Amino acid sequence: MPPKFQTVLLFGAPGAGKGTQGKILAEVPGFYHLSCGEVFRTLDMSSELGRTFMQFSSKGLLVPDDLTVKMWYQNMQARTVLADFKPNADLLVLDGIPRSVKQARLLSKHLDVLQVIHLVCPNKEEMISRLRRRALKENRIDDAQEEVIRKRWQVYECETYPVLGCYPKSMIREVNATGSPARVLEQILGHLVPVQEAHFHNPVTGEPVRKAVKATRATAAKDQKAAHRTTSKTGRKPVRSGR
Repeated sequence: MPPKFQTVLLFGAPGAGKGTQGKILAEVPGFYHLSCGEVFRTLDMSSELGRTFMQFSSKGLLVPDDLTVKMWYQNMQARTVLADFKPNADLLVLDGIPRSVKQARLLSKHLDVLQVIHLVCPNKEEMISRLRRRALKENRIDDAQEEVIRKRWQVYECETYPVLGCYPKSMIREVNATGSPARVLEQILGHLVPVQEAHFHNPVTGEPVRKAVKATRATAAKDQKAAHRTTSKTGRKPVRSGR
């Protein structure tokens, strides 16, 4: 069996900003973002698989779990073969999947989930308004219908929210999703950077991150000792710049 993908999940209600934050993280070396929506959007809607998908999504319903996981895994395999995603160097950031407890169980054979970022939305009505504005801005008229949006929320509360129970509480980090994108990103990076450093090499230099940090600390300690020796010999403190 192929090794599992080292993964973090962006989790939250519709309108919480999972896609926005995922796209920003995708620009940071060492993070690879993939949304379930992106997998679905690449489907040929004239194919049998595409038509099956549309039967559910057009009504705001979840696509069957087995079908969703199958489409997702085929997409990941293609990205890996093309070296778009590099499992040994990239921390996989997923949003929109898993959307049900069954999906989480099916995905467990493919994913090693290291952390779950839960984007919390204290005000449901504010999130619904945000979804409607976004759909109108992107000219997605069907998605702008309030009935469809509220159905998506209902599905989330009944079928998706329980997914959090599939992971240990110590693995889940809550982030307030109502702040500015920059503020939300700041909180997310505070949680994810240590995870990336603990499991991967520096995406720029290729060296182990912990080794690099250790070397930096050793250099700093060496410089401090040299400064102390200078002080002992001359009786004067080293001159500091910036005064």
